[in-house]
Amino acid sequence: MKPLRAIIADDEELARQILREYLASESDIEIIAECPNGFEAVKAVNDLNPDVLFLDIQMPKLDGFEVLELIEPSVAVVFVTAFDQYAMKAFDAAAVDYLLKPFTADRMRASLQRVRTRAAKPGEANPEHPRNLKQASQRPGEYLERLVVKDGPRVHVIPIGRLDYAEAQDDYVALRSEGKTWLKQQTISSLEAALDARRFLRAHRSFLVNIERIARVEPNTKDTWLAVLRDGAKIPLSRAGYARFRELAGGE
Repeated sequence: MKPLRAIIADDEELARQILREYLASESDIEIIAECPNGFEAVKAVNDLNPDVLFLDIQMPKLDGFEVLELIEPSVAVVFVTAFDQYAMKAFDAAAVDYLLKPFTADRMRASLQRVRTRAAKPGEANPEHPRNLKQASQRPGEYLERLVVKDGPRVHVIPIGRLDYAEAQDDYVALRSEGKTWLKQQTISSLEAALDARRFLRAHRSFLVNIERIARVEPNTKDTWLAVLRDGAKIPLSRAGYARFRELAGGE
């Protein structure tokens, strides 16, 4: 029987060491890579196609939620984290299991059994990783501060302050930032819910606009307007979008 190929992603050397020691006692587990940050985790998963990823949540460069957005759902994920109970519903939706630090060898073995059970049923369809897992883990009043987008083998991080606008394209959004456009698999409604409504305007059913990028508003038709951005781009404003813009602009 082929061993299960595992990748460990955790920024703490001690945490990786504990996982190494626990996994070393399992004859059917082979560690093929260790990653100290999220960028390296995404690259290792894409290059090596492991069976299971032991994934920390709080890591530099990309956190565990962002890593999950950027890898294929065929990889079994076990969260290994000290994250609080608030996010457990999100973990349950995406992972084969989660291990709360500190955990025992027995708890690790129980987790591995769940991984083996999944691996034994390769014919079953793997569920899609939830694309809004980061949002699901946020507390009330917290909003996304960046977006991650995969473009072939590359990963791009877009700070929210540099996002000009987002346009709905079926189950994707086109993200316009600094003269470039990136496609991300997410609905415009879910993106809107993850952003601060004081910073981003639902200008139209298909557009979210960074309010700071709006240079002026021009009439278009009887009941519509155009938001002209600083770079000259023109975004349609519905009646509701225009009313909301006036509200945010103080009635100007």
